[in-house]
Amino acid sequence: MAFNYDDYLRTSKMPTLWCWGCGDGVILKAFIRAVDKLGIDKDDLCVVSGIGCSGRFGSYIDANTVHTTHGRTIAYATGIKLANPDKTVVCVAGDGDGLAIGGNHTIHGCRRNIDITMILIQNFIYGLTNSQTSPTTPRGFWTVSQKVGNIDPTFDGCKLAEAAGASFVARENITAPRKLEKILLQAMKHKGFSYVEAMSNCHINLGRKNKMASAMDNLDWIDSIT
Repeated sequence: MAFNYDDYLRTSKMPTLWCWGCGDGVILKAFIRAVDKLGIDKDDLCVVSGIGCSGRFGSYIDANTVHTTHGRTIAYATGIKLANPDKTVVCVAGDGDGLAIGGNHTIHGCRRNIDITMILIQNFIYGLTNSQTSPTTPRGFWTVSQKVGNIDPTFDGCKLAEAAGASFVARENITAPRKLEKILLQAMKHKGFSYVEAMSNCHINLGRKNKMASAMDNLDWIDSIT
């Protein structure tokens, strides 16, 4: 029997605003399947999202959701969890949202090891605002803010989370959606801070400007570095 995603979606918000071929929808579906297997009531789930393409999660999930200011997903999620310790709290951020402007909150969320799950959608660019360099943009890649190629070294979000004290750290890309689903389920079951990096394509604002014109070209590259 086909899975009914509509049970967990605000169908009035469909179709999504993500670009054609964007991997964020794959992550959304993997998350919904994981929540379904977790077996919790939607009233016991809170999803906190920030700014950027990943911020749309809070609009699409039919649960308690908060759309926060840029970089502040962990801060909001921490407050919600402290006030509602019996709830499952998940925050969703992009690499710009969670590792740049929100990097300090991510570090201290890991250090406190508070019982929340962070889904870091890693697409290596500020996609929503037309391809500025993020902390994970590979060296040499063209962006609108570094038009001769990125000269900066990159963050490894998983190593950062592990070093800061997160007790569950995992990474998967959208070419393995069932594995991603299993990881998200394990993360939400885990007691402590769970950091899950979901690697996704942005073929529009990263790929096309770096010789990866299609979604599949971008995904082949992501597969090669995962």
